[in-house]
Amino acid sequence: MSTAPSGEQFELVSGDQQATIVEVGGGVRAYTHAGRAVLQDYPLTAMCDGAHGAPLVPWPNRLGDGRYRFAGVDYRVALTEPEKSNAIHGFLRWSAWRPVRRAPDRIALAIRAHPRQGYPFTLDVEVEYGLDSNGLSVRTTATNVGDAPCPYGCGQHPYLSPGDALIDECLLEVAAGTRIRTDPDRQLPVGIDAVAGTEFDFRQPRRLGSLRIDDAFTDLDRDPQGRAWVRLHRPDTWTAELWVDRSYSLVELYTADTLTPARRRRGLGVEPMTCPPNAFQTGDRVRTLHPGEAAVAEWGVRIVPRNTCVNAHL
Repeated sequence: MSTAPSGEQFELVSGDQQATIVEVGGGVRAYTHAGRAVLQDYPLTAMCDGAHGAPLVPWPNRLGDGRYRFAGVDYRVALTEPEKSNAIHGFLRWSAWRPVRRAPDRIALAIRAHPRQGYPFTLDVEVEYGLDSNGLSVRTTATNVGDAPCPYGCGQHPYLSPGDALIDECLLEVAAGTRIRTDPDRQLPVGIDAVAGTEFDFRQPRRLGSLRIDDAFTDLDRDPQGRAWVRLHRPDTWTAELWVDRSYSLVELYTADTLTPARRRRGLGVEPMTCPPNAFQTGDRVRTLHPGEAAVAEWGVRIVPRNTCVNAHL
């Protein structure tokens, strides 16, 4: 009996919605609504590429040289992006998560992140996925179960699907006023730019075209519920849209140009992040979790018909 590289597959169903959550990495491998891909998937027979759907704990994005200082102590974690001398996306992408609650339309997966070299702290992490009439919602809870304060951030790495098209053919809409500029070699922050007047201004729907993006966006506009939205308006008259709550102050956009040729620009990485790239080193928006304290963050995604005014732009 063969085993999928992503381990056990947990299928969620609600009406005509289906989502597949996986054991390895605790992420979402696929999500469809009425047969339409809302998130770009990866094959059952393949390893997860480009962190597709994975939770990013205890930090998202890159950490230069794997080095940081916390509470007066210097630490260094293993380099998981050695060609750029970075550590990337935390520790849990290749770990086996276990189901702790399950129903036909929802599941909670959990894991204990034990102390390790460069991060001598203990976290209990739970990610709960649920389907309802509003789409797929994802709640991440991390609790410091150690005896000392620890640094913490989180993110997740879903890819919005353009349907049968490339993302080049879609209109992108991002309610963000600022982009964090990174150096081209290591992709670590080097500055902050207002998006107004630049090619990265997607506050109104605009064709993505061939623009390459792998940047964090912040200063997010929010609706009355405190949610900020990213929308990918597809040529098939549908819009895949992702929201983040106030715990996520940034979204990273990634046009998937560094994946294998067959996978490039077939999905738009939209990564909720509680802190920016290299945050453990700079301290920017890193949360200190005290013993017994928990941090909760939530995001969600759905597909809806594209409205008439947006349709006029295509």
